[in-house]
Amino acid sequence: MLNTKQLVIGIDGGGTRTRVMVSDRQGHVLAYVEKGGASIHRDPLARDNVHEAIREALAAAGRTAAEVSGIAAGIAGYDKEEDLQWVESLTAVEGLDCPRWHFNDAVAAHYGALLTEPGIVVLSGTGSVIVAITEAGESIRNYDFHHYTGSGSRFISYNAVYEVLAGNTAPADSLLVQQLLEHWQVATVMELAVLGKAGFMPGAKERDRRFEQFTPCITAAAVAGSPLAQRVCDRCIQQMKIGIEMLALLFSSETVPVAFIGSVINSPYFKDNLTALLACGNHKTYTLPAPVFSPVTGSVLYAISQLSDGIRPAPAVMDNLRRSIHTRP
Repeated sequence: MLNTKQLVIGIDGGGTRTRVMVSDRQGHVLAYVEKGGASIHRDPLARDNVHEAIREALAAAGRTAAEVSGIAAGIAGYDKEEDLQWVESLTAVEGLDCPRWHFNDAVAAHYGALLTEPGIVVLSGTGSVIVAITEAGESIRNYDFHHYTGSGSRFISYNAVYEVLAGNTAPADSLLVQQLLEHWQVATVMELAVLGKAGFMPGAKERDRRFEQFTPCITAAAVAGSPLAQRVCDRCIQQMKIGIEMLALLFSSETVPVAFIGSVINSPYFKDNLTALLACGNHKTYTLPAPVFSPVTGSVLYAISQLSDGIRPAPAVMDNLRRSIHTRP
């Protein structure tokens, strides 16, 4: 009997965006769709966003749910066992009768960046996590050590605001302070303090998004020489280095590849300074390969691999994936 289940679905479910890719098992990308966030911690419509993205992607591919042989989903906020219930609901779409694999979105980023090979991926954008896959195939996160880099974009912005309110500013910070006041639509630092004591604005999700929107100004100000911005960024960069070195200790190889994923870590100030620190890092020699594929492509690779008893996809599959503009990191 002809096997009609020849498709896989890969999902990169971030805090602000959900990316869904439909591919056949040979790596030919048939559709790609983006929708709102996939984490219930950040978007109350997360389940609807993911379901809609899956349905739209299948429709764009001209295929049906009955043709899907497996779905792999990397989801932001899937950090502990008890999260699995809400995470599984994201892919519970009517008509999808196939294996479903769920993991943190950093795992998807790792598979895409390093093609299932051992190494470390530092993910820093809306959220932040460092994930390693060792030579033994063990997946380890800095979270497992209760270590956090504090480099999610909203935390960078919160810390910059606190520095301003505490008076830790210099003349070279004046442009950044003015931009911050304009962002919060206040005229003075005292007005910002009054806003702050009332919680800045109602609604945790809306407040976090407002803070996130200002982070690019901070990373740009760090490049321009703002001491405040550099201080805030440097604290995060130092914690990234610590997290990388801590996980690297668990590798047997003397050389460990480290890939950077996300808008924060790939901003010039973060990327350049962390690269310089790792050049003389502890424990290992670190290489910094450019990510090969996007995180959503990593989920596709994971699904294809699982359907092949864990065997890494063949070079021909990789070549087919490279032909799509949507697989690029």
